[in-house]
Amino acid sequence: MRSTIAQVRSYERSVQLLMVNQFTINLGFYMLMPYLATYLAGPVGLAGWLVGLILGVRNFSQQGMFLLGGTLADRLGYKPMIIAGLVLRVVGFATLGLVESLPALLAASAATGLAGALFNPAVRAYVAADAGERRVEAFALFNVFYQAGILLGPLVGMLLTGVSFRVTCLVAAGIFAVLSIVQIRALPARRGDDAKRGQDQDGVLSQWRGIVANRPFLLFSVAMIGFYIMQFQVYLALPLEVRRLGGDGTFGTGAVAMLFAVSGLSTILFQTKVTAWCKARMEPGRALTWGLLTMGLGFVPLLVATTVPVPDGGMGLWLLAAVPPALSALLLAIGTMIAYPFEMDTIVRLSGNRLVATHYGLYNTICGIGITLGNLLTGASLDAARAAGMSALPWVALIALGLACAAALYGLHRTGRLAPPVREAQPEPANA
Repeated sequence: MRSTIAQVRSYERSVQLLMVNQFTINLGFYMLMPYLATYLAGPVGLAGWLVGLILGVRNFSQQGMFLLGGTLADRLGYKPMIIAGLVLRVVGFATLGLVESLPALLAASAATGLAGALFNPAVRAYVAADAGERRVEAFALFNVFYQAGILLGPLVGMLLTGVSFRVTCLVAAGIFAVLSIVQIRALPARRGDDAKRGQDQDGVLSQWRGIVANRPFLLFSVAMIGFYIMQFQVYLALPLEVRRLGGDGTFGTGAVAMLFAVSGLSTILFQTKVTAWCKARMEPGRALTWGLLTMGLGFVPLLVATTVPVPDGGMGLWLLAAVPPALSALLLAIGTMIAYPFEMDTIVRLSGNRLVATHYGLYNTICGIGITLGNLLTGASLDAARAAGMSALPWVALIALGLACAAALYGLHRTGRLAPPVREAQPEPANA
């Protein structure tokens, strides 16, 4: 822990602030969102399809607007978009806790999603810009703070929701309000290098066409969809498997909580060490390949478990329900630790260090669409496996996905598409 703190202190003050910023964002978000569906279906009394609609609006407004958020960040500066996103979260979360009408809930849900689309590309582009040549290490630390917020948020939310979900919403809104004030006062203004050189004056559509024409970037974005689909199974397939065998009682709840603890704590404890080891021994393309390969193999424990007869009860059933998913969660976390810092760095390199936030925005949109489709197919395979008595089906499919994506990244690496030639720095204008 001391070495992690020392590494954080070695960065610019802006990077330090953005790391704490991301921890706080995830703390506020995850103390509320895991309990929103239960609140809407329970005290508010909405039908299941309306709950799904409200949650879907949030996801769509975020994924669908990432490109716009990144474009605005490149044109207007990173700080205004970060602050705008935080303020919008304040409004959205407060509204979720204070209203019960469907139109207002839909508007609040859309606002929380749009908020993420505004500040996420800007934050990552800002970190990449101010970390400079130490981007990989900076994003490793960034992931530590990111996961710490995910780990702590639901615990705080559980305590507050025990009092009232309205209290949870208002506390989350308060956290984002304080964070907004801190960013306004302490975060320096920052724009991308292309904006400094006056190269951001092309029309938006012209810029987007240029990015879409960046074939290595698009191929990389598509290849990385599997990374996010596999990563998301900690929240989808693994908990469903735990509850399928362990039930919905105290044991099932505890085993699911263990999945999140294994994923979050392993990242907090080992992310920087894993990144340092990988950077010293392999190129970014190889690290990405090994990361996705590890994630694909992460579903092997669940596949092996399908060959074991299901005990009628007792300790044997508990072990079968808890241990294979926990091992899978650990391997998924290790794969993420290997790949994530190099993923963030590769996006910057493929962008040629120009319109970085816009590239992050389009990348997030592509992966977001992939996650939605991937989760639909994963859910369908889980249902089909149960109906046909073929419990191995979803795990075979996910292993195949991991191997395919690892092979795609290896191919991009071997053909040099992940390491485009560095653009020469353009001279600053005389009157800059």
